[in-house]
Amino acid sequence: MELLQITQSPWEGVMDRLLRRCRIQSRLLRECLAEFFGVYILILFGCGSVAQVTTSGNTKGDYLSINLGFALGTMFGIYIARGVSGAHLNPAVSLSLCVLGRFSWTRLPFYVCSQLFGAFLAAATVALQYYDAIVDFSGGHLTVSGSTATAGIFSTYPADYLSVWGGVTDQIIGTAALLVCVLALGDAGNTPPPAGLEPVLVGAAVLVIGISMGSNSGYAINPARDFGPRLFSFVAGWGDEVFRAGHGWWWVPLLVTCIGALVGCFLYELLIGAHHPDDLPMVETAEKEAGHEQLSCDTITTKEKNEVFNTPSNIFLSAS
Repeated sequence: MELLQITQSPWEGVMDRLLRRCRIQSRLLRECLAEFFGVYILILFGCGSVAQVTTSGNTKGDYLSINLGFALGTMFGIYIARGVSGAHLNPAVSLSLCVLGRFSWTRLPFYVCSQLFGAFLAAATVALQYYDAIVDFSGGHLTVSGSTATAGIFSTYPADYLSVWGGVTDQIIGTAALLVCVLALGDAGNTPPPAGLEPVLVGAAVLVIGISMGSNSGYAINPARDFGPRLFSFVAGWGDEVFRAGHGWWWVPLLVTCIGALVGCFLYELLIGAHHPDDLPMVETAEKEAGHEQLSCDTITTKEKNEVFNTPSNIFLSAS
């Protein structure tokens, strides 16, 4: 009997060697690339859905399409980055984890820069893909307001009736709601979802926030989601009106979302997290991400359990 021999293509060997040479040894750089790519996918799908709805005059989608675009973009962005960086995909989330003592302050600026750059480049990709549609819809005039405005494809702007302080309240409530949901999903002392389902549920949280809290100002709830694309629209031809529109609205989704995230963290920890029993049954073996050492025991404290399950690779947090 002849045995079938499976021969490896010479190209496969070349590709393997090439990929091995491309491997990055720096853990921080790997995490930054993951954050960059995760946010890139989030904005590509999210702003892409806005571009399709806007340039088609709502004939190829509607507001729900945009909500779904950002929700599914969030979900896939988390799946892409979760195993490497923890998929924060949101500077407000990274900041909140630092305040909670679950993320390193020294890594924070690197994560934030990666997230902003990913959002910027994704907005550029959407503009390239929809260039002809944007020119056709706007008549070649890149404007921020009016019936043919297209700046809203990339970043959020307040409704005409919304005051600045009304917008501040809106962003605090929306971002706080996001953090409450994602902290609950990552809380091992509560009722965590089945492994692998967390990104779907974070996407669902983004979806319900968009459905219920989006009409005032577009539910930025993520500084990178708004500022990166806004910066792109500024340099790509929309001009400084992107910073002057809405009574200088730009700082609200950049800064107030961070305040909202901290409010959400405080509320969850004060009302839920602080009241877990000191000792919780632990029947599984958990692997700490930092150092990859094993931790096996019958009971561990809530603090220790959170240290295990809330390491970067086990937090699946994002926002659109």
